[in-house]
Amino acid sequence: MLTLLKIKNIALIDELAIEFGDGLNLLTGETGSGKSIIVDSLDALTGNRVSGDLIKQGEDSARIEDCLG
Repeated sequence: MLTLLKIKNIALIDELAIEFGDGLNLLTGETGSGKSIIVDSLDALTGNRVSGDLIKQGEDSARIEDCLG
């Protein structure tokens, strides 16, 4: 089970760490708040291709890390 997701230099996100708990976890927020960026990051962790434009503008690299528990 995914317990922690760390994102750095992805789209509009400088740095973010999200802890997931047991059971159902929901992402909610207003339009433009970054929910799709988080979903795209999870998609990358599953091995799907990621577009190079997902890297934050002005940065050379990005990082997506997971912690499974």
